[in-house]
Amino acid sequence: MRSSNRFDLKSTFGLQGSGKPEPLLDPFVSVSGVRFCPEVLLPAFALGLSSGCEMVRCLGIGLLMLFSTILPFSRGAFVGFNIGTQVSNLPAASDIVSILKANQISHVRLYDADAHMLKALSNSGIDIVVGVTNEEVLGIGQSPSTAASWVNKNVVPYLPAANITAIAVGSEVLTTIPNAAPILVPAMNNLHKALVASNLNFQVKVSTPQSMDIIPKPFPPSTATFNSSLNSTVYQMLQFLKNTNAPFMLNAYPYYGYTQGNGIYPIDYALFRPLAPVKQIVDPNTLSRYNSMFEAMVDAAYYSIESMNFSGIPVTITETGWPWFGGETELDATVENAETFNNNLISRVLNGSGPPSQVNVPMNTYIYELFNEDERPGPVSEKNWGVIFTNGTAVYPLSSIGASLVAVNSSGQFCIAKPGSDADKLQAGLNWACGQGQVNCAAIQSGQPCYTPNTLENHASYAYNDYYQRMHSAGGTCDFQGTATITTSDPSYGTCVFTGSSNATMNSTVPSTANSPTSPQSGCPASTSTPCLRILSLCATLLGFLPLLRRLF
Repeated sequence: MRSSNRFDLKSTFGLQGSGKPEPLLDPFVSVSGVRFCPEVLLPAFALGLSSGCEMVRCLGIGLLMLFSTILPFSRGAFVGFNIGTQVSNLPAASDIVSILKANQISHVRLYDADAHMLKALSNSGIDIVVGVTNEEVLGIGQSPSTAASWVNKNVVPYLPAANITAIAVGSEVLTTIPNAAPILVPAMNNLHKALVASNLNFQVKVSTPQSMDIIPKPFPPSTATFNSSLNSTVYQMLQFLKNTNAPFMLNAYPYYGYTQGNGIYPIDYALFRPLAPVKQIVDPNTLSRYNSMFEAMVDAAYYSIESMNFSGIPVTITETGWPWFGGETELDATVENAETFNNNLISRVLNGSGPPSQVNVPMNTYIYELFNEDERPGPVSEKNWGVIFTNGTAVYPLSSIGASLVAVNSSGQFCIAKPGSDADKLQAGLNWACGQGQVNCAAIQSGQPCYTPNTLENHASYAYNDYYQRMHSAGGTCDFQGTATITTSDPSYGTCVFTGSSNATMNSTVPSTANSPTSPQSGCPASTSTPCLRILSLCATLLGFLPLLRRLF
């Protein structure tokens, strides 16, 4: 049943069925998704305001909240990355930030609140979600003072230099440690109150990432509901998110939906590939067509939220992705599938629209993950979700995150074909690299940037180097039966850019959709760069007032 949009004084001001007032999580009410002070909505004398100054103060805060509600949508959708910690040779925090900047990654999610990372991210302009670990949830939920200490240690010292925008409380708590369910919302509430005490509750939101497993039957989306055994906790959680204007955080993995789906869905549906007309996925109740499993999963979350009579809570996808390597039985964990999924995901998210039921709400998403977590237990695929090796080279090309994903070659070494090598061995090495070695050899096909000169040595050099740059940190070598050698000279030429080149922003991989020419300084379409820059200037001016407003109020 759809929730009502009527303005209800009882629910808005915390009056339950008993008629007894319940304390609100913060002193604001929400109308059509925008939160205001009660004083703005009701006459001052009815609330017993002592002076008109209190009304002015509340109006000012109301306007600030209006700006904070509108501006994130005006910035458009974003794609960020998760940074895991179970990595044996994790780069230094400063090196990680360099990789993020080189690839124009503007949003990251941390699974903890590592001090080195937060210091390195300071003044980077990168938005940060910090994490409360599952082990910390119990203590924070039981003790407001523990929550306050956590905020004062892990959030307050780093602002405003580090742009912390949210706290993710635990990871899939309701499905991984269900016994902790009763303490989850108290933990969120305690953290929020600590943020209020530090006047940070406008900037830093509190939410908790949950698995798709809390929605037992996600298809068709229109009939999706949360696991009924969790109804009490989920209701409290949604009430908290609504009251504090925070998003519902969802971990949605089409990879598992497909591999555990017993062949019900075609792999093209999981990879955002077009489906034949006779294979279209349609919700029989709404007749909405779903072009990808990802969209259906997100819509299932929206309908589940609606089934509990809540609306206006945006869904942020805190984890999704596809493993690029797996064990003998994990046949769908391949470089090709991972590259296809993540590139199509990025294109879909950055078009700014939501799923069929919430077309106007962006599907902001964090890809799992930046680096392979080689210390994770479980099957081989669990260790191979990363898009960048720890030496800074790209596992596979990703496009459209501001610019193409840059393969940073920190060693300055390249692997090329050894001059004078036996032609048969060169051909065998090239065949292996483009086949079993899972190299993307599109760039050396006819008509592509690295096709000419059309020689076996040139093509083998490109393929050898691509393999070496991707696999060196995982034990890959530059040998190929003695037909390869290491060089420190960048073999790139003209528009042919070798993987790991300092000019990798010119990566020759053709994006899935054509983009308009852009102005390199502004990112605006070249044909309209002047008006675009004027709009950006105006937005920058408006944004400049926000710190002043925060200081005033």
